[in-house]
Amino acid sequence: EDVDIPSRRVLITGATGLLGRAVFKDFNENNWNAVGCGYRRAQPRFEQINLLDSIAVHDIIHDFQPHVIVHCAAERRPDIVESQPDSASQLNVAASANLAKEAAGVGAFLIYISTDYVFDGTSPPYKETDVPNPLNLYGKTKLEGEKAVLENNEETAILRIPVLYGEVERLEESAVTVMFDKVQFSNKSANMDHWQQRFPTNVKDVAAVCRQLAEKRMLDPSIKGTFHWSGNEQMTKYEMACAIADAFNLPSSHLRPITDSPVVGALRPKNAQLDCSKLEMLGIGQRTPFRAGIRESLWPFLVDKRWRQTVFH
Repeated sequence: EDVDIPSRRVLITGATGLLGRAVFKDFNENNWNAVGCGYRRAQPRFEQINLLDSIAVHDIIHDFQPHVIVHCAAERRPDIVESQPDSASQLNVAASANLAKEAAGVGAFLIYISTDYVFDGTSPPYKETDVPNPLNLYGKTKLEGEKAVLENNEETAILRIPVLYGEVERLEESAVTVMFDKVQFSNKSANMDHWQQRFPTNVKDVAAVCRQLAEKRMLDPSIKGTFHWSGNEQMTKYEMACAIADAFNLPSSHLRPITDSPVVGALRPKNAQLDCSKLEMLGIGQRTPFRAGIRESLWPFLVDKRWRQTVFH
C-alpha cells in the first residue's frame, strides 16, 4: 500500500556501519528521502555527527525534520564493551536517550535497534513479553538503552535482532563473515564454536523490516513497542563455517567443532532464539536463505578467483 506523505524523510544513525548502510539503501530505493549520519567514516556520503554531541544531534533533527529515525549506531562488540564500559554506555544508553527525546520533539517515529543478547539463552524461543536477563555488559547496555528510549519517548519501536551478516567492506565487520579466511585457508585446522546456537540474519532483511515497520506506522499510530526479527536457520559458528565452505565448494574437513562453552571473553547466551510471530502477523518481514545471502556477501573476498569465473560467467 502506498503511503501518501510528500517526501517521507528518514534519518539513519550509524549509516556507515554494516546494518546502517543496508537500511539507508533500502529506504533510499523505496522513495524515502534518506539522510545517513556517521562519525569516523562519514564523509563524503553521510553527515558527520558525533551522537554524544547533543547540540549537533538537536540541530540535524530540527533542520531535517524526519518522519522516522532508525538508530543503528551502537558499540556492538561484546568484548569491546567489557573493556571500555564507559564509552559503550555513553553510546548505547546516553546517546539513545537523547535521540529519543529529540525524536519526540519533532514527532518522529524512532526505531531503536536492540539485540537478542538481552536474554540469557536458557529458555528459547523468546517473545517480546519475556523478561530480559542479559549475561554480558553489551546486553545490559542495550537493555538500558531500550528503557532509556521508552522513558524519553513512548512512541518508539524497539527492534531486537541477532547476529548480522551482509555485504561487508571488511570481513571483520560481521562475526559471520570474519570466519571466511579460516574457511578458505584449509591448510591449517581451525577450531570453531559448536556450542552457541545462532540465527544469522541478513542486514538486507532487517533493513526491509525497518522500512515496512516505518510505513505501517505512517498508516497506524498504534505501531510501537518491542518487536523481534531474525533469520530462521539455527546454526553454530561451526555449522555456519561449513555452510560457507559448501556455498563456495571449498573443503571443510579442517574445521573442528568445539562443543564446550567458551571460557574467554564476554559471556554469551547458549540460545537466544527470537520468536518473530508478532511482526509476521503484521505482514512484516523477509528472509534470505543463508547460503544465498552468504555467497552474495563473500564472493568478492574469495581468494581463488577461478571459482568466481565459473559461477559468475
